[in-house]
Amino acid sequence: MEKRGAILIVDDDEDILVAGKLLLKRHFADVVTISQPNQIAASMRKQDFDAILLDMNFGPGRSSGEEGFQWLAEILKIDPEAVVIMITAHGGVNIAVEAMKMGATDFVSKPWQNEKVVATLSAAVKLRKTRNKAATLKQANRTLVEDSGGQQIIGNSEALKQIQSIIERTAPTDANVLIVGENGTGKELVARELHRLSNRSDEIFLSVDMGAISESLFDSELFGHKKGSFTDAKDDRVGRLQAASGGTLFLDEIGNLPLHLQAKLLTVLEQRNVTPVGSNQSVPIDVRVIAATNLTQKQLNDESRFRQDLLFRLNTVEIEVPPLRERPGDIEEIANHYIDLYCRKYDKEVKKLSADALKAIKAYEWPGNVRALRHAIERAVILSQDKTFSASDFSLESQPGSAGEVDSKLSLRTENGGEEFVLPEGNLNLEKMEYLLIERSLKKHRYNISHAAKELGLTRAALYRRMEKHGF
Repeated sequence: MEKRGAILIVDDDEDILVAGKLLLKRHFADVVTISQPNQIAASMRKQDFDAILLDMNFGPGRSSGEEGFQWLAEILKIDPEAVVIMITAHGGVNIAVEAMKMGATDFVSKPWQNEKVVATLSAAVKLRKTRNKAATLKQANRTLVEDSGGQQIIGNSEALKQIQSIIERTAPTDANVLIVGENGTGKELVARELHRLSNRSDEIFLSVDMGAISESLFDSELFGHKKGSFTDAKDDRVGRLQAASGGTLFLDEIGNLPLHLQAKLLTVLEQRNVTPVGSNQSVPIDVRVIAATNLTQKQLNDESRFRQDLLFRLNTVEIEVPPLRERPGDIEEIANHYIDLYCRKYDKEVKKLSADALKAIKAYEWPGNVRALRHAIERAVILSQDKTFSASDFSLESQPGSAGEVDSKLSLRTENGGEEFVLPEGNLNLEKMEYLLIERSLKKHRYNISHAAKELGLTRAALYRRMEKHGF
């Protein structure tokens, strides 16, 4: 078996040092011994140790353990994650217990038993590896949180200042937050900022797109599963809720979740534990929940669309992110930010917006909000050949969304002739349109499924599936 781990033994008894090295070098890759505790710092600077065996007393006749406490504190000051095993004389258990309260991992008594020392240090080396891995993961997560693909909340409009104020007051708490706003307004950026300023900032920020999880895999994805619990469950799997424990869970597009799955989520958030599929044992979770949706307030308050008890659970604090058309003063700053970003990315000379380009992008309504503006900037950076960006570089005339460009009514041709109904607020989202058409047909035929299905061009079974999806 390959020997692993570096051990440092600190003791003023040369016999202990010799015996310890002879024993431990058969089991560990490197064993270093020192007789003077004032050499500890130099040794720790020279190399990393997976475990340190530290005597409690130095010098003849000393038994108070005060020196051990002192050097233990020095070791932990140098390396807070150090794994220290105290060496104590027989009968000094109480002193060793006090040392463990100060941060020591374990203790062994003199005269020691070889098997116990080897077992204790083997466990200590594994603990050190685990601590190192956890520290690496924390650093990696911190880096990921800090780097959100070059994106950040940009702008100085009054609306954004109010949002930033709410974020700064809410972030240090564990209150659940609901972020509402149209697609592309930057709801996830708000969520990341809440996490960055929270007491959980060193822990994981886990984003889950609720609209992308199929109903059949909902339990497995969120709660986890045990091996063999269903056909494809070849291994145990930790669910998203458990994986985010200790950190922040961002539930994006929460409004796409069907009502019966909303009920499951509500139960978990109330009980603060999950039960993996195929298990009878619940697992406690500690997460801060931030949710986001593009549903309007009217839709959120519709009990046939969204459970009100779940809404109350999620929106302890509610943040509404305004669309870009309502804060045109931020457009220039956002555009310049992405011009700089994409010019560097594609190794292009940084160019400025011409007066006509700036006027055009400020006048445009940007139905896709910041996301659409960002894509338009990227395209312009790639294709523009002039010294400055012109209005034509953004092809705004070919994009829908300008005032008066879309009729607010939709004409439908039916067997009984044409009819019109008002389009939903916001963009032409297919999910919203499907919901409205089903709702309209059901009400028209007084919830006669056969007649409604026939008018919609569906089978009864297909209509039932869509009704279940939309929570009818």
